[in-house]
Amino acid sequence: MSILSRIRHLRDRWHQYKLDLQEKSIWQFRIVDGVETIVVALAMALLIRKFIIQASIVPSTSMVPTFLVGDRLFVNKFIYRFQTPERGDIVVFGSVVDDKDYVKRCVGLPGETIEIRRGDIYINGKLIFLPGVNVQRDYDYMDPVTIPPESYFMMGDNRGGSSDSRFWGFVPASHLLGKAWFTFWPLSRMQLLH
Repeated sequence: MSILSRIRHLRDRWHQYKLDLQEKSIWQFRIVDGVETIVVALAMALLIRKFIIQASIVPSTSMVPTFLVGDRLFVNKFIYRFQTPERGDIVVFGSVVDDKDYVKRCVGLPGETIEIRRGDIYINGKLIFLPGVNVQRDYDYMDPVTIPPESYFMMGDNRGGSSDSRFWGFVPASHLLGKAWFTFWPLSRMQLLH
């Protein structure tokens, strides 16, 4: 018996059990039906949170003014299964140094050489500019370094107040949780993110 036919068989048996129970006792039927609804809803919520979308809280001032501390956002968890991060994406990832999740902007891509001069970012020797991004610039310097394969260079928009790839290194692709998609709290800052 194939797995699909086994599932159909179990579904049919369950449906018949509920029909028999409904004829026998409406109260027992309502309890079983209610429990079934709760179990299915919980299973779907867990699957959605694990594979599709999750809520995340901005933990620090590193992304000011794009995000403020405590802003809540939805993270698209499946997008990086089909495409790689692009420069300028706001990415949520598991830290490479502790057990926290971070929200930063992807600045450098695998194989590129990144350098910082007086706070300006140079990729492969060329000054980059991220259109529409309000960067709170600092005047930091960093010698040229090449980003390894399957790794990314992440920085906060509030460069002077951000602990990021300049301090703890590259973020491996395996640490990426997803792309920040939508700010939903507080309501006054609700916005679709680009």
